[in-house]
Amino acid sequence: MARGDFHTHSTMSDGRLTPGQLVDLAASRGVRVMALADHDTLAGYEEARVAAARHPGFLLVPAVEISCDLPGTELHMLGLFVDAGNEHLRSELERFREGREERGRAMVDALAEQGVPIDWGRVRELAGEAAVGRPHLALALIEAGHVANFNEAFDRFLGRGMPAYVERDTIGPADAIAMIRDAGGLPVFAHPSFTKDYEAVASMLAGQGLFGMEVYYKAYEPELVASLRGVAERLGLFALGGSDFHGAGAADERQPGDIPLPDEVVTAFLAAARAAGCNVPDPTPEVAPEGRSR
Repeated sequence: MARGDFHTHSTMSDGRLTPGQLVDLAASRGVRVMALADHDTLAGYEEARVAAARHPGFLLVPAVEISCDLPGTELHMLGLFVDAGNEHLRSELERFREGREERGRAMVDALAEQGVPIDWGRVRELAGEAAVGRPHLALALIEAGHVANFNEAFDRFLGRGMPAYVERDTIGPADAIAMIRDAGGLPVFAHPSFTKDYEAVASMLAGQGLFGMEVYYKAYEPELVASLRGVAERLGLFALGGSDFHGAGAADERQPGDIPLPDEVVTAFLAAARAAGCNVPDPTPEVAPEGRSR
């Protein structure tokens, strides 16, 4: 079980646990450094911070996951240790959130055209406080009996190139890197194997301010982890990892901390973040048995 997990999601985007529940779950599993990296929003950070204060030795990383557009493929960028008060970041994330709502409606219309109707009102209920994402549509498809599980929903309808897939307003990865850096954060290439020609893409972005890439991801096989670690080392990028936990019951779901991320990498990353000038919060103080803080 890893001590750190730098990629998780809550109900503020497309996860199924509230930010507080997510922190409690991670802490119960031995995670002590966790990034809440919801899609296009930092709205869950304050609730997560309050929850983190209940767990001695727990360090919460303010983070966000941003979808980026590349010709013929897409790329997701994690921004770790970003400043939630940065005005440019806040305005861009709000624009992305509005785009998610418009895209969700368009995908519901496309599903109806495919003969697999779902109710937009129900999709909105499933999304709750979050902007609509494809996992919410997948849940609605499962509830309506059109598909058996998440994988089928994406493989048949919602994945890129599938009948109900709709592009949405995004930014290029270089712009995402600049925005994250401007907000005091560190940009990390998320689940690179999902992006076509990821090695060439990582090489290009390494010269544009990319800090790291997700190497110890979810259920990556050891051979892929080794290959990605080699790419990161060659390009001078920090090799990080995350479970990408959503709590949605996908076949390849991993619980917080259930990744092969070595503890020494977590320690080295926090040191690198401080050296880079990031505002790294102090962990919740540990309490000695007699009730005094250590």
